[in-house]
Amino acid sequence: MKVMIFVCGEGLGHTSRCISIGKELVSAGHDVHFGAYGYSRELIERKGFKTHMVPSEITLVGKAGSLNLKKSILATFKRGQFLGIIKIRKFLKRTKPDVVISDSYFMGMLSAKSRSIPCYLIVNQSNMEEFFKGKGVSSKILAELVKKFYTGMFKMADKVIIPDFPLPHAVCRKNLDFKEKTWKKVFFSGPLIGKTFEETIAKELEKPHVLCTVGGFGYREPIFRKVIEAAGMDKSINYTLLSGPSVDPASLGTLPENVTILKFIDDQFPYMKASDLVIAPGGHSTMMEALSFGVPMITVPDQKHSEQQNNALVIEEDGLGKMLDYSTSPDVILENIRVLIDDEKYKKKLTEMRELAVELNGPGAVRLLVEEMEN
Repeated sequence: MKVMIFVCGEGLGHTSRCISIGKELVSAGHDVHFGAYGYSRELIERKGFKTHMVPSEITLVGKAGSLNLKKSILATFKRGQFLGIIKIRKFLKRTKPDVVISDSYFMGMLSAKSRSIPCYLIVNQSNMEEFFKGKGVSSKILAELVKKFYTGMFKMADKVIIPDFPLPHAVCRKNLDFKEKTWKKVFFSGPLIGKTFEETIAKELEKPHVLCTVGGFGYREPIFRKVIEAAGMDKSINYTLLSGPSVDPASLGTLPENVTILKFIDDQFPYMKASDLVIAPGGHSTMMEALSFGVPMITVPDQKHSEQQNNALVIEEDGLGKMLDYSTSPDVILENIRVLIDDEKYKKKLTEMRELAVELNGPGAVRLLVEEMEN
């Protein structure tokens, strides 16, 4: 079977989960192709997959840690990016896939349906209109248009795949709002992550260990520096912090001896397996990775980002970690780190989530779904 996977390149979470599906399908003997753009395309190519350049679908606009979806949509229309659907239709006519999997790349799904190709849509949010709440009359009108667009996409898809634990455990559940007919074709695959716990060899790190992926650039720099300050208050806990390629670790001054700063790591799974805690923003994919490895989280969601805020709330409500914000003091950060590392109830809960992720086998579940539907 020939499978085309279209990837939304705005955020590498989409890319990593599609790579996990691609690996599974290739291992089962299927002919897998990717349609991607930007850094996402480069990453997929480095993994050795057949990759094709496709037009980007949306231009993200925002500042100071806040996504402005209204301006993003207007900028996208202004650049004429949605006209790329013509290119995608011609591309599908040339490549002739048997099935299309589209991770939040709606031009791919529209093009597939226009050519009567079965299409599976991957999303972890269906309430994008939340971005527009309380932002004036024009935003309210735009919110209704966005909602109608998404509703149409969900109606058109053959299956809507949610890359999360099934209800009631789904971390993204506060971001899901489907009509009754759509719920009937919703499929909770389980986490889709790049590496499983079993196949990962843990990095040799001093224990207990905290992995912080917040990054030290732009609006996230204050919380990054507060984590470093918290580390200096208790030298018995060790830290690996990812600063990002735009930050020179030398600019951070003298670091506590229990802190290691890395700009970037190609494979963070060995670090995650060796860690007792992960500090990260509220991105869905990182949460799926941490839970699949049985590691509790401190989440620091981006400001005014309703999806991340909702994800972080579920992490705290379900006893899987703590939700903090950019105003949190180093003392409170350290207090929460100690609780999550030492409290046995968190360890028990996270072990259950790791075992559930293994049982679900997300990539395998998606492969079986596609194979069954194709047959």
